[in-house]
Amino acid sequence: MKDSMTPAVRTTGHSQRGQCAKRMSILDAAADVFCRQGFAAASIDEIAAVACVSRQTIYNHYREKETLFVAVVEDVMNRANAMLFSVLSTFPDSADDLEDDLTAFAVRLNKNCICNHDGKFLRKLVQTEGERYPHLFENWRQQGPSKLTTALSALLARLAHKQALAIDDFEIAARQFVALANADLQMMTLFGGTPTNEELEKAARNAVRTFLKAYGGPKAEKAGAQPQLAAISD
Repeated sequence: MKDSMTPAVRTTGHSQRGQCAKRMSILDAAADVFCRQGFAAASIDEIAAVACVSRQTIYNHYREKETLFVAVVEDVMNRANAMLFSVLSTFPDSADDLEDDLTAFAVRLNKNCICNHDGKFLRKLVQTEGERYPHLFENWRQQGPSKLTTALSALLARLAHKQALAIDDFEIAARQFVALANADLQMMTLFGGTPTNEELEKAARNAVRTFLKAYGGPKAEKAGAQPQLAAISD
């Protein structure tokens, strides 16, 4: 009985792996086409050609273009969230070298979550399609930016509890930290550019110095984490 079952099990396993590979190929192809053409202009035929599958195969997996688009956004978002929480796990937890530690964290956040391929992809789709198809990005709004704000708020609260920061509203402070970290890079990334390590460092340093000027706590002050305003433009 065992021998007679083995081929069927193997065939099923190969079939499942093949279906998974095909689905990933479709998602990758769709992401490429949606990014270049936008949702409205993208065609299932072009996606099928890029994925090297038939048009019917795509419909078998995703039924319609909108379902495929949502699946692409969710796939990219899942990768982006995995990277985001990996970076958040490196957030500093002491005031000993707070400026340097927060600067290094801001560099990692920008490099791996905002200026990377997935971050650029999501930002471009939101900019080009968000107004016309807001319902397609509802899950992204709930699972993307809001998760970052919630998690970062908790991390800032931990530093505030240790008197490294003085913050009244942690959610506002979290949003401001992210906005400051990305402020010097917005124009570059808007046009598809990728900042150098030096540009990432400078943007992060300026952001953190401004942030600490507003929110630095007693322990941060003792550690010398609040430089003069003139240093912000260095």
